[in-house]
Amino acid sequence: MTKAYVPDKGDIVWVHFTPQAGHEQAGRRPAVVLSPKAYNAKSGLMVCVPVTNQIKGYPFEVALTGGGATGAALADQVKSLDWQARQVELKGRATDGELGQILAMIKALLKVP
Repeated sequence: MTKAYVPDKGDIVWVHFTPQAGHEQAGRRPAVVLSPKAYNAKSGLMVCVPVTNQIKGYPFEVALTGGGATGAALADQVKSLDWQARQVELKGRATDGELGQILAMIKALLKVP
């Protein structure tokens, strides 16, 4: 018997973002997982940012160049989602550089020293 997939930090997953409100991303789309597997397994939640193909040159976009998704991770749209209820599926992996850029932008946005 194979173990069920648990999202891990750096994974790019398919996830249903609906329902949403206002300017939030909606629908089934890729997301970059920011929280570690141990947290995700224990809580049933994952912290992630959505990925869009509509690159607009916005300051909090991080370009993704392969690894399962192309487009831009939206570092200012951090979400905590129930990954089981939203039936996430592994799509690929962000590079260490891409993940580092996303985390650096979140730190800058929140003014974390």
